[in-house]
Amino acid sequence: QVQLVESGGGLVQAGGSLRLSCVASGSIFSINDMAWYRQAPGQQRELVADITSSGSINYGDSVKGRFTISRDNAKNTVFLQMNSLKPEDTAVYYCRAHVILYSGDQSANWGQGTQVTVSS
Repeated sequence: QVQLVESGGGLVQAGGSLRLSCVASGSIFSINDMAWYRQAPGQQRELVADITSSGSINYGDSVKGRFTISRDNAKNTVFLQMNSLKPEDTAVYYCRAHVILYSGDQSANWGQGTQVTVSS
């Protein structure tokens, strides 16, 4: 019933920037938290940043000062601006959204992921 589609990943040199987008669609009444996670090969999935519907933001320690999360509530979209990228930022980045459906049900949904590769 809910789909999350990420875009914006790719290959970039160290020090470069990328902007990820994630659009949620389906029978959505509202969205509470939206977040970005990442998972590198052989590593556990980790929180990159999250943002509530009111705009409260939390960042993972490794990205503070370099990444910026934002959202457009009218378009059910969350963004991740990534600056000063490092090779250790290389991972698959996943979007997550806590959605309230028109039915009244709530669900936590994940996107399919987008690859970010930072070369040294």
